[in-house]
Amino acid sequence: MRYWLMKSEPGAFSIDDLASRPGQTEPWDGVRNYQARNMMRDEMKVGDPVFFYHSNCEVPGIVGIARIAREAYPDHTAFDPQHIHYDSGSDPANPRWLMVDVQFERKLKRTIPLSELKDRPELGGFALVRRGNRLSVMPVTQAQWEFILGLE
Repeated sequence: MRYWLMKSEPGAFSIDDLASRPGQTEPWDGVRNYQARNMMRDEMKVGDPVFFYHSNCEVPGIVGIARIAREAYPDHTAFDPQHIHYDSGSDPANPRWLMVDVQFERKLKRTIPLSELKDRPELGGFALVRRGNRLSVMPVTQAQWEFILGLE
C-alpha cells in the first residue's frame, strides 16, 4: 500500500463535492503532468489512502481522506474539444492522459493548513512543503501520513 496527496481547488471540486457524488466516488480527471500521470499509472492501487488537499484558496490545506477506488484508465476529457481538459495531441488509440477514481472516506476534524505543515521539521522531506513543488498528485510516506493524522 502507498499513501498519496491529491490537490484540488475547492471552487472546481471540493471534498464536499466528492462526498455528495453517487457512491461518494468520482474520476480524478484533468491531470496534465507526466510525472503525476506516471505515479497514477504505475504506483496507485485500489485501496491506497489519499489526503484530499484544497489548493488555491484562502486557507490551503489537507481537508479529508479518500481512497483509490479504481486504478488508472484513459482520461476521456482529453478527447473532448468542448472540455476544459482537452488535449488535441491525445489520441484515444494511444491515450496520453489517465485518471483514477477516488472515493470519499471522511473529512478531517479540522483543516490542517499548509502553513502549519511547513512549520513542522518532521515534514521537511515532504514533497508538499518543498519550495517550487506544484504537482497535483504526490506520494506521502507512511511516517508522514501518521504524523499528519496526529495533527488532526
